[in-house]
Amino acid sequence: MDVTAAALFPSLAMSGGSVTGLRMPEDEPVWNLLDKSNPYGMANQLEFLLQGLGSNYRNLHPSITIDETKGPVHIVDGTRIEPSVHIEGPSYIAGEVRHGAYVRSHSWICRDAVVGHATEIKHSLLLPGAKAPHFNYVGDSILGTGVNLGAGCKLSNLRNDGRNIRIHNLSMDTGLRKFGAILGEGVQIGCNAVCNPGTVLGLNCNVWPNVTVSGAHGDESTLRE
Repeated sequence: MDVTAAALFPSLAMSGGSVTGLRMPEDEPVWNLLDKSNPYGMANQLEFLLQGLGSNYRNLHPSITIDETKGPVHIVDGTRIEPSVHIEGPSYIAGEVRHGAYVRSHSWICRDAVVGHATEIKHSLLLPGAKAPHFNYVGDSILGTGVNLGAGCKLSNLRNDGRNIRIHNLSMDTGLRKFGAILGEGVQIGCNAVCNPGTVLGLNCNVWPNVTVSGAHGDESTLRE
């Protein structure tokens, strides 16, 4: 299975990279973007972007709380942020954040993406149009354009024993202790499904409700059990 950014996020490659400040890895597994020790990892790219952009948030509802202890929060002007949201920097938000969401450090929310009611997101990238709209947990993950998580879907990011995460059906050690899921463009996941740490789904995969998913699955796969 091809686990490069070009294979999993082709519209981004075809657009010439339409996400502000983001450089996807080439000819290497896309999960290298989640390595905080990598100078070209998402966390370091985000911090570099925010050095130039700085803090930006205005006209927010008084119930919204911002914590810039660890870095700046930049909310693109005109972005919809609903009441009772908590946001930790460093974070960049150009998409919609709904009531009661918890946006943790190193969250990169692109235009037309959705972080929904009671959803928690941490060190994750939601590419344009990706949606985690209801009661989701998204940790150390990348969601491609057109991805939708059903209500209650969780992207688990840490093994119970704390060891590095392996993708067994690819015989690959990711080298990462925390790694949730890489969801290629168009992936649809049903309500209350769980993606175990290190799940990789190719383009337009369909996961049925209440299913637990592990490993890597190619384009157009349907996972029923």
